[in-house]
Amino acid sequence: MDLKSEQEVLSFIKRSELVEVEGVPFAKETEENWSLLQAFAARPDDLLICTYPKAGTTWIQEIVDMLRHGGDPQKCARAPTHKRMPFIDLFLPKPLTSGLEDAEETPSPRTIKTHLSVQLLPPSFWEQNCKVIYVARNAKDNAVSYFHFHRMNQGMPEPGNWDQFLEDFLVGKVMWGSWFDHVRGWWEAKDRHPILYLHYEDMKEDPAREIQKVAQFLGIEVTEPVLKRIVQHTAFESMKTNPMANYSTIPSLILDQTVSPFLRKGTVGDWKEHFTVAQSERLDEVCARELGGSGLTFRMEL
Repeated sequence: MDLKSEQEVLSFIKRSELVEVEGVPFAKETEENWSLLQAFAARPDDLLICTYPKAGTTWIQEIVDMLRHGGDPQKCARAPTHKRMPFIDLFLPKPLTSGLEDAEETPSPRTIKTHLSVQLLPPSFWEQNCKVIYVARNAKDNAVSYFHFHRMNQGMPEPGNWDQFLEDFLVGKVMWGSWFDHVRGWWEAKDRHPILYLHYEDMKEDPAREIQKVAQFLGIEVTEPVLKRIVQHTAFESMKTNPMANYSTIPSLILDQTVSPFLRKGTVGDWKEHFTVAQSERLDEVCARELGGSGLTFRMEL
């Protein structure tokens, strides 16, 4: 794209309106392209990475890419994350390509990213029996991270202040819908499909152990030196300074990293800096009600 057309596109970047599809809020552009998204043709060797937004998506993407390239950081520096692993539910103003178009042009074996809840996934992924890696993060840290992402992402709805955003988050009136429905839906699906369900907190606690789980799931043998290299390369501090992973290649008119960095803190327990005691107790009650009986539990601190 030439500079002039890029500047023209940037002038169209505006905060999205939320439109519901089957009860789940999405950006208007996603809703307009819904039939295209649902018709997406998965391939049998596709690997799908799925998360609720801001649950460690970029982290698991980098881990998978390193595993698939024998722990070679040079090969993972071939392009920014969003080009290496297309995000199929992202639609941008023309002439920027959509994640769907990027995915169709990507040679196999593809790694594809989505934030879709389980019931809204294009059916071809189930038909082709594709492997899925799902990462879930505790609701409190996830809400805080998502709030700051709304602040810096000029294409997302205006979040208002923290109190307003948390109210919207608790009732699922945010893009990609309810965190509770999302994590529970994918948790229940893992008994019926080839889904590796990971927890962000476990990844922080022992990255080598969780990377081994991913390698095993993908049928990849990893030597100790390679594992060590992957742990180092995908550590938060390394990724924060890696232009192929930190989204610094995206113009600041879209992602304004002066407002909040794309890779902000990457910790467990940062929610304590934002939640009041009453907010924390309320979220605990909603968690107990919405996840009760599922067997799905989260650690709020390490």
